[in-house]
Amino acid sequence: MANIKDLKKKIKSTKGTFKITKAMKLVSASKLNRAQARILGLRPYSTELEETVRTVAALATDYTNSYFTQRENKQAVVLVISSDKGLAGGYNSQLAKTVRRFVTETTGEELKFLFIGKKVRDLIVKEVNAGKTFTFAKAEPTYEEVRKVADELGQMFTSGEVGKVYIAYNSFISAIAFDSKVRQLLPMQVSAHDKETIKTKYPYDFKYEPGAAQILDTLVPEVYLTTVYTCVLDAIASEHGSRMNAMENASKNSKEVIKKLSLKMNKMRQARITTELIEVVSGAESLNG
Repeated sequence: MANIKDLKKKIKSTKGTFKITKAMKLVSASKLNRAQARILGLRPYSTELEETVRTVAALATDYTNSYFTQRENKQAVVLVISSDKGLAGGYNSQLAKTVRRFVTETTGEELKFLFIGKKVRDLIVKEVNAGKTFTFAKAEPTYEEVRKVADELGQMFTSGEVGKVYIAYNSFISAIAFDSKVRQLLPMQVSAHDKETIKTKYPYDFKYEPGAAQILDTLVPEVYLTTVYTCVLDAIASEHGSRMNAMENASKNSKEVIKKLSLKMNKMRQARITTELIEVVSGAESLNG
């Protein structure tokens, strides 16, 4: 059984942990504020741009683009976006489970995995065909750095090296929630059903300047790049939110442990004082007797 001295050491150590977790929570909360503003600001633009391109592509006659081309190649590449650091709750483990499920459910394709962040890579590296891990100058990649990654994946698709490009990431929902998902980036798709729906919704003869093909050839790569960048920002915001909540829970647990240890120490101290008083009284009575 621990004595009072041991309990004091444990309380001191736990208080140190509490200070660390509280500080990490505040840092993550500050980073989350900025990351949340970025993703919530970009997402409407990304969604509207993608919808515009889908609409124009569905209405344009005989339009083809390398990003829309269906390929017979069974090779596919998956970009997995995770974190370089731990202490983020289920942020990485949930994404790893989603990737494993995707591998199990995907048949007829030979998947190769590329990574941003090392945590999920470390979890699944022995289970998949793992490729390179992209590194950046700072913890969070810039738009230009994301462009280079997207261009590399796009080149793999347009050159015929792979037939599909996927991206696995945590989609930001709120400060306390995210959704782990795997999304197909290339080839871009507008199904026959969607085309009919769009044509029914827009039964007009649109005029394009300089032309539908020229507009789409400019916008399609922009949609692809914006989608990749949006996924990266989603992942960053989800990471900060998850880490903030993890540190909040750790701080609460530390306070609870401190409370229990302090109560236990006080009980032991009171018991020792009571024992000493009994000894003093007993000794006095024996002298008087």
